[in-house]
Amino acid sequence: MPQAIKKDAEERMDKAIGALRRDLSTLRAGRATPALLDRIQVEYYGAMTPVNQLANINTPDTRTLLLQPWDKSSVAAIEKAIMKSDLGLTPSNDGSTIRLSIPPLTEERRSELVKLTKKFGEEAKIAIRNIRRDANDDIKKLEKSTISEDESRRHQDDIQKSTDRFVAEVEKVLAAKEKEIMEV
Repeated sequence: MPQAIKKDAEERMDKAIGALRRDLSTLRAGRATPALLDRIQVEYYGAMTPVNQLANINTPDTRTLLLQPWDKSSVAAIEKAIMKSDLGLTPSNDGSTIRLSIPPLTEERRSELVKLTKKFGEEAKIAIRNIRRDANDDIKKLEKSTISEDESRRHQDDIQKSTDRFVAEVEKVLAAKEKEIMEV
């Protein structure tokens, strides 16, 4: 039973790191990547639809995204959604495709992105610590009924080691993203 609690906690911690990676992939780091557009929703025939379900997204070079909508009538709606987004990009439309030029980041914008990266990292760490707390609570409940106090302490120590390992992984992911953002 304690092994199942530990396994569940580790799976949930792994999911927290996956969520962190997804969040960080949507940050503009000076390079064009289709993941930048993952959060953009387009109003298409009355329904909010992700842009990646309406268009083919390519990166012809490191500073350009090329969107080729499958339905040419959706070009204006996609362009409007990109303009409304918090990306700060201005699309150029030639009637059938949309080009997004990714300008180089200013030093001020880079420091803002690093702060945002750290915020995402702190949220992931909080999630991991909450998972640790839940797992420890479950172990303590078992201590009252089926396992000894020593066993409970040992399992809590194992959960703490897992927590430390996952927090270190968060730090590693953040360091890599910060390096990517600060790269000129």
